[in-house]
Amino acid sequence: MKEQREHKRGRRITWLARAATHGLARAATHRLARAAACGLILAASLGWLRAAGTAELLPENILRLHVVANSDSQEDQSLKLLVRDAVLEEASRWCAGAESLEAANREICTHLEGITRAAEKTLREQGRGEEVRAWVTEEFFPTREYEGFVLPAGRYRALRVSIGKGEGHNWWCVVFPGLCLPAAGEGGEPLAELPEGQRELIENGGRYKVELKVTELYQKLREWMRG
Repeated sequence: MKEQREHKRGRRITWLARAATHGLARAATHRLARAAACGLILAASLGWLRAAGTAELLPENILRLHVVANSDSQEDQSLKLLVRDAVLEEASRWCAGAESLEAANREICTHLEGITRAAEKTLREQGRGEEVRAWVTEEFFPTREYEGFVLPAGRYRALRVSIGKGEGHNWWCVVFPGLCLPAAGEGGEPLAELPEGQRELIENGGRYKVELKVTELYQKLREWMRG
């Protein structure tokens, strides 16, 4: 009996030792992955990637738009586009004279109720009664290519508009400057106030596809590091 107890104790000690070794190995691997991520972030922050450096500054000058449909049904997706146009038209009334992101943000925050009413009015005109919620937040956007311009990945301030249950596919663009106003029937020179390097990146993003892809990976690593 004593020998059996000693044998069991020995097996338990061996199992605990293996578990501890496995746990230490996993922890070490995790630390190495974080160290590698930190190394890439440091490289970008030192200016090794020109596009990454320019993209890093873009969120300081841009207010994004994020419209989320009630569902993925064809009708709800069509309604999402009508709400998009109504929101862009209403937002442009208040951002027209803004010369900076902070000025545009103040106007949007002040008139969120009017923006919500404009979206809900559009739904009522289509015989729908869903609730619309609008608020300003900060969120991560992947690289997006639109007709005539590209926006690199990053964490942007955004006007988020959710229709009904908010369970459908979304639509991303820009409130300020008015890059997306052609979708609502407007025009103009929305990039005039941006620094030259940022204008170049947005207008000629097709020339920087590799750099933008690396920038997106870098930004995703930053998001991972955040939490």
